[in-house]
Amino acid sequence: MSDELTLSEAERIAGIVRCDACPVLCRIRPGRAGACDRYANENGALVRVDPLVLLARPDLARVAFVEGGEAWSGELGKGEGAFVTGIGATTTYPDYKPAPFIVSSKHDGVDMVTVVTEGIFSYCGVKVKIDTDRYLGPEQAAVRVKGEAIGHVTTAEYGSQMLSLGGVHHLTGGSKKEGVVTCDALLALCNKEAVELAIDGGSTVVVQADRPPVVNGVAEERMRVGCGSAAIGMFAPQWKDHVDEVIVVDDHITGVLSEHQGGRFLDMKPAGIRVRGRKSTPGRYFQVAEPGLGWGGTDVSDPLEIIERIDPKQAWPGLKLLMVSTTGEHSAWFELDRDLKPQPAAMPSAVQRVVERIAENCEPALCTVLFMAGAGGSLRAGVTENPVRLTRSVRDTLTRVTLGGVPAFIWPGGGITLMVDVAKMPEKSFGYVPTPALVAPIEFTLRAMDYAALGGYASRAVTLEDVVRAHKVRLG
Repeated sequence: MSDELTLSEAERIAGIVRCDACPVLCRIRPGRAGACDRYANENGALVRVDPLVLLARPDLARVAFVEGGEAWSGELGKGEGAFVTGIGATTTYPDYKPAPFIVSSKHDGVDMVTVVTEGIFSYCGVKVKIDTDRYLGPEQAAVRVKGEAIGHVTTAEYGSQMLSLGGVHHLTGGSKKEGVVTCDALLALCNKEAVELAIDGGSTVVVQADRPPVVNGVAEERMRVGCGSAAIGMFAPQWKDHVDEVIVVDDHITGVLSEHQGGRFLDMKPAGIRVRGRKSTPGRYFQVAEPGLGWGGTDVSDPLEIIERIDPKQAWPGLKLLMVSTTGEHSAWFELDRDLKPQPAAMPSAVQRVVERIAENCEPALCTVLFMAGAGGSLRAGVTENPVRLTRSVRDTLTRVTLGGVPAFIWPGGGITLMVDVAKMPEKSFGYVPTPALVAPIEFTLRAMDYAALGGYASRAVTLEDVVRAHKVRLG
């Protein structure tokens, strides 16, 4: 046994125990917990603090039993349909240990095995999808917590800003403070807590799974219905006969109705109003303004700023112009005077109804936090002595991977690279170790015959009743 694992005589007399659940190897005094608060010294024995979490089914259905094996009265039907999660299961570290729970069960008459553990993930992070029309920051900009870079802004998708946070380089490749701050932020996000992020050259945003983002102190309400061109495609027929021109202001693609195919199909007369920016195809303009927190995700507060010129050969006095953002949050009605200058006027009720319909078609602003990790050595070695067989079994869809009972998306290609929506997982599913790394539940479920062919630890399989009888459990 190595010196690191050996307790001194004085430590043994003092009742200190050594925790080998992660590389930190805490020495824990009686009645105290280790650095991760997951393991404790209970009367000289190393115990897992949190109870093992059971679900009725891996789709998070609930069952009627109470904490503690003594009180359980068999409502699960001898394990039929029940599911043991990795929450509270303990870990397989060091790598040669079999998984702490290998549970046999029967589902729809088929003998199954679920291998359950808590994984220590140094190679992990979160992908954050923020549904908002607001500009958060430039692509590739650093995302910071307490001044430390924990990730970066990635490509924007349709109506959403995307962040990539964490990863092994931030956890282990920088300073100790960077690693600790990154781990703390990831843990909070994965446990559905709010975290304030500061984006270089951009905004501050409070992110919380399944909650609206708060950008620069203002809670967001909606994401865009589509780009400016898409909005015209959707609502052009409803504007016809009520307007002469509509300009839908958008940071990405600003739409101009009379030039757009939607207007041409409706035989709308050219209005002669030219907007700034780079013309793409008829009625579609890029870069009409800089990104910002104004109209349509631009820095514009006065929509007339994006009008470059009005052609007197096509425009006419009394021309009716609607300017609107992609969320319907901003809108204004103008009529051209004798000098062909837009003058504010009262918006007709028929036009106002279409603006309101744009807002109605916007989905609520929301933050989605996806935990992403590579399931490596200790996880696979806890399932089988030949870990590559598990990788192949997952790839061949013979083995189902879940985290806290929630099905994981498995990326194609090598390894077991997984992703899961933390909002669907039970509360407090994640922990940490101060290496630093996140600790996440993971379950591998497959037919008993496939597990035997995998070279798994079939002889260690126990029934659900055995688990409930021998361990403190709770309903997830």
